[in-house]
Amino acid sequence: MAVPLLPEIPPELVVFDRPSKCPYLPDRMARLPLRLPVRRLARSELDERLSSGDRRQGVLLYRPTCPSCHACEPIRVDAQQFEPSRVHRRIERRAHKSVRIEIGATRVDSTRVALYNAHKDGRGLSDGQPPIDAEGYRDFLVESCCESFELRYFVGDELVGVAVTDRGENSLSAVYCHFDPAYERLSLGTLSILQQLALCRRWSLSWLYLGLYIADCTTMRYKSNYLPHERFIHGRWRRFQTKQDLQSEAG
Repeated sequence: MAVPLLPEIPPELVVFDRPSKCPYLPDRMARLPLRLPVRRLARSELDERLSSGDRRQGVLLYRPTCPSCHACEPIRVDAQQFEPSRVHRRIERRAHKSVRIEIGATRVDSTRVALYNAHKDGRGLSDGQPPIDAEGYRDFLVESCCESFELRYFVGDELVGVAVTDRGENSLSAVYCHFDPAYERLSLGTLSILQQLALCRRWSLSWLYLGLYIADCTTMRYKSNYLPHERFIHGRWRRFQTKQDLQSEAG
């Protein structure tokens, strides 16, 4: 059977496309076609994919196309207009006292693999799956179809967290953050988003993409706390400027 070739720039091969159990809402079925660009994406090409609602997993791209469910809403934060809350500022002050941050190329080693598995177990995200090994980590977080880097968090000389990030021409995309649950008090997940937003401002980028917002999924709901943000709903980006906008939506 021929593999479908999509006429994007660059073209993409559809390598998987069939219904499967939803990874976010366990009582539903999902359709998440996986697409492989025939070459590495330029920064501007990544921006185009992100603005269409795409996400990246390893060298593959995907976008929810579930026929009977529209719960997944790609979300992006207006980096230049973002205003940190009091909680955000408190997290940054606390981190600055004890956390050292580095930026570098994505990589795989035993420390990162152990951090990933400890994070999944500690946050109850394993879902009965076996621990990831070095090959699985490389496939998921090191191999990429675009320009990627990692934010590294150290307490003393100990690596306690990693946040993999993609770089576009006018945006950053938060791919995955994992950290040692023993340092949960440092709120490294929130700190990562704040650091990515700071990088957007430093590099004069407009958007930080946070993946998918799903109102009925507790592990995805937190993303609406970053304002102003936009969500890709029914084919267009809808802006949420204030908490009142969120309350109006809920009402």
